[in-house]
Amino acid sequence: MSRRLSLVMVLSGIFFLLDLYLFQGVVAATQGLAPTTRQLVHQLWWGLYGLVVAGLLAYNLLDPYRLGPKTRMAILAGVFALFMGKLFMLFFMVIEEARRLIGWLWASLSGEAPPAWLDPARSAIVSRIGAAAAAVPVLATGWGILSGAHDYRVRRETIYLPELPEAFDGLRLLQLSDIHAGSFWSPQAVQRGIELVVRQEADLICFTGDLVNNRADEMATYQDLFAQIRAPMGVYSILGNHDYGDYVAWPSPEAKRDNLRRLAEVHRAMGWDLLLNQHRWLQRDGARIALLGIENWGAKANFPQYGKLSEAYAGTEEAPVHILLSHDPSHWQAEVRPDYPKIDLTLSGHTHGMQFGVEIPGLAKWSPVQYVYPEWGGLYREGGQYLYVNRGFGYLGFPGRIGIPPEITVLTLKRGQAPDR
Repeated sequence: MSRRLSLVMVLSGIFFLLDLYLFQGVVAATQGLAPTTRQLVHQLWWGLYGLVVAGLLAYNLLDPYRLGPKTRMAILAGVFALFMGKLFMLFFMVIEEARRLIGWLWASLSGEAPPAWLDPARSAIVSRIGAAAAAVPVLATGWGILSGAHDYRVRRETIYLPELPEAFDGLRLLQLSDIHAGSFWSPQAVQRGIELVVRQEADLICFTGDLVNNRADEMATYQDLFAQIRAPMGVYSILGNHDYGDYVAWPSPEAKRDNLRRLAEVHRAMGWDLLLNQHRWLQRDGARIALLGIENWGAKANFPQYGKLSEAYAGTEEAPVHILLSHDPSHWQAEVRPDYPKIDLTLSGHTHGMQFGVEIPGLAKWSPVQYVYPEWGGLYREGGQYLYVNRGFGYLGFPGRIGIPPEITVLTLKRGQAPDR
């Protein structure tokens, strides 16, 4: 608890210094307004700072799960929106400081009055532009929560595998990832996403980790909803880094282990076959291929490496096709490609596309997460091996999505050579 309090105090101090600096821009932007209006704006500014600190205290000192999903959503959304708005305003404030510095240097070095565009009288104009720009992320946050969080999209790809048995030609594999049940605030909206999954009528469904944020009981409201997901060849699942409860201060090691045990029971209760460094044979009309599932294994950012691919792979060496479920896409380049060339298709998640970015088919594909994860969303191929990174069904932290909608992936497996890209 003391560690959490220390974190809140540090963040509150940072926000105070940021607000104190930006307040100078507020003062400049409100020049010329009636005194009562200026005073009201100034009071609102510091009142919002007080709300941010109160929200941080409530979220960190109380049990977030006791606050209720909508209260958690409101706190996280409010802090995120205000912080991003102030970053936008800070950008214009820095421009203003640079303009003043240039004007001072001009006057000092030339002995002449600076040109009109360096006139200090323009400070109020720049400050007002900055204040107006601060509204952009606030509005975007609202849109990302109310519209983007549950704007489920089906993405389709075709995977060509030369050794795919004819019996599996045309198999429709549906992938889900990163549900993060503890972040949901609208069961009704989640139900619409599940209905979209069911309508795909996939032959096989694979879930690639992070069912919860931390605790098995986050699924209490949603277990029956996700139990609706069925497929003729089964539903298979793995664990992601959040499923282990590593980000919670448990009262004892036994409590943490019990949480993981209960989470495994949730998978079983929903009819999902949880693979823990194991494999299953998928059979169809006398032919079979191997499905492997490992525990979390990350090559970046000190994420845990519980996965043991050697154990999952053992006994499948002669399979004509291998499909691997591995939560973290960094595993593909770090171990799968160099050491397991017979693994044809790896399915991952983890990145969420950072829940923010721009994707315009054929024109643009960008998210800040790409600077950490080169393979962060969609289909990748090197040689005869494929990786598909699902952008996630849920959300974490910010309770919404901007430009990167939640994803349901449908992959069609085809026998043959892939066409030239």
